[in-house]
Amino acid sequence: MKVSELIQKKRKEPFDQQLLVRRILLIIYDISAIFIASGLAILVRFNLNYAAIELQYIQMMWQYLPINIICTLIIFTCFKLYSSIWRFAGPLEAGNVVMASGLSVVLQFFGYHLLRLNMFRSYYIIYFGIFVFMILASRFFYRFFRMLKNKRLRNKNGNRIMIIGAGESCNMLIKEITNSRYINGQVKCLIDDDPGKLGKYVQGIRVVGNRDTILHNARKYEIDEIIIALPSASKKNVKEITNICKETDCELKIVPGIYQLVNGEVGISNLRGVEIEDLLGREPITVNVDSIAEYVRGKVVLVTGGGGSIGSELCRQLAVHIPKQLIILDIYENNAYEIKQELERKFPRLNLVVLIGSVRNTSRMNYIFDRYRPDIVYHAAAHKHVPLMEDSPNEAIKNNVFGTLKTVQAADRYGTQRFVLISTDKAVNPTNIMGASKRICEMIVQMYNNRSETEFVAVRFGNVLGSNGSVIPLFKKQIARGGPVTVTHPDIIRYFMTIPEAVSLVIEAGVYAKGGEIFVLNMGEPVKILDLAENLIRLSGYTPYEDIEIKFTGLRPGEKLYEELLMGEEGMRDTENKMIHIGKPIEIDEEKFIRQLDSLKKVMDQEPDDIRKIIKEIVPTYNPQEQE
Repeated sequence: MKVSELIQKKRKEPFDQQLLVRRILLIIYDISAIFIASGLAILVRFNLNYAAIELQYIQMMWQYLPINIICTLIIFTCFKLYSSIWRFAGPLEAGNVVMASGLSVVLQFFGYHLLRLNMFRSYYIIYFGIFVFMILASRFFYRFFRMLKNKRLRNKNGNRIMIIGAGESCNMLIKEITNSRYINGQVKCLIDDDPGKLGKYVQGIRVVGNRDTILHNARKYEIDEIIIALPSASKKNVKEITNICKETDCELKIVPGIYQLVNGEVGISNLRGVEIEDLLGREPITVNVDSIAEYVRGKVVLVTGGGGSIGSELCRQLAVHIPKQLIILDIYENNAYEIKQELERKFPRLNLVVLIGSVRNTSRMNYIFDRYRPDIVYHAAAHKHVPLMEDSPNEAIKNNVFGTLKTVQAADRYGTQRFVLISTDKAVNPTNIMGASKRICEMIVQMYNNRSETEFVAVRFGNVLGSNGSVIPLFKKQIARGGPVTVTHPDIIRYFMTIPEAVSLVIEAGVYAKGGEIFVLNMGEPVKILDLAENLIRLSGYTPYEDIEIKFTGLRPGEKLYEELLMGEEGMRDTENKMIHIGKPIEIDEEKFIRQLDSLKKVMDQEPDDIRKIIKEIVPTYNPQEQE
């Protein structure tokens, strides 16, 4: 026997022995209960006067007792009364006890008659009541004792919990909080906006008011923790409630989505902290999965920058739709290795190729396109960090502009069907070199769409929550260090989306593409960065400006107070997905643009000190001086 098997066997033995002992004890108890219930039924019938009992009834009871024990144990085994975990028992298990006991009494009734034992009729009714009580007591006493013990400990040391939403998820949460020995807390009150629930009780916990009373009741009941149990509520509704809750300084948690309730997955372990996405007040973007699957299936797909935050999520979502081959290209080997390991684990049948290379390398790009002949290209490789690119503008142009140009030329040369450029709202009236470089990239794909059989499109979106270099991970690190949290300006605003949303848009844009479009996401209302910082501090259990300082550092080079998604000259029309719009590209002088790119390439080879004036000539809307 292998050592691992021996260890595993030893681990299992104590559990099996313990389970066997418990079953034997239950069987012994049930045999005793049968005997006691039989005797008490006769005693009760004769008004508890033992001397008045007729001897024949005692003899009949003893005569049938072995048969009764055997039949009852068999019935109990069929109803799984010896294999249930009774510390988690509920109404279903109690119902099984009643039905099993009832069936036992019915068989006992027919057994007495078949053996011509004329037991008095009330015996069966009395026996049933006593026997059911004893069996239920044996199964539920331990759970009741644990509940009292846990309740006493929680009253002494545990968190005082308020649950918002008095529905089914609330009922499940109270049950788990009450019975679990791993949870140190006690539910003190419930909140629900349904007037019909006001004053009602859920498992003994009273609904004390609606959302307008949250602050009052949090103080009244000295609440430490608030759980939002509204799994089917809209993002807007959750946002409104969290905005109230954050004023209480209580720890906030939220129940996951409704599908997890249906699957029975919701429990205390499934509660998550309220994420900053919950405060954006916008429903998640949905995509047409069927059209995406049909579009990707059987195609060779190349993702440049496939190891980055956007590129790697692109690869995850594309892998689900079974492409003929998925090619990941990235310059950073660590990023490429991580996404390679993840996809091989999750999609073992995926035809995956992971390559290291730079989009700035003409020979490398031509080799890749010549060998693999991708049908679809998602171009996510780019330098995107605004302040860093302001300090290294030449690198932004080399990588973003000429990296895109070489990838576009390879796609055109080797017959790629569709090319999707990942762009940004910073390309609209740019004030930084990163945004200006992305605007030139949009112009490149627009020009090549008019000259090539390949369909070239761009996808433009705002800031991505949780991506590398984004503001939320920075705030979380600053809060973990005790502050200060740095915000550049009290009035700065940004559009936000999640990484999966951004990627869904990119993929669906490829489906809608006819060539030459700029796809724009309707991201709802812009969000003040200061509000995000204050909310994240509160959701981390601290008070802004008291526990954690917020420091204003001033706008960084190339940064502006707000971002736009569409330039004034660009029209807007809807797609089948109402959250995705198409902007008509601005007409450009293509011959002049080609000459400008050639001149820019020659200048870049000389490593100039300031490239901004030349970029301004190519992108007239670029205003590097615009800093408010």
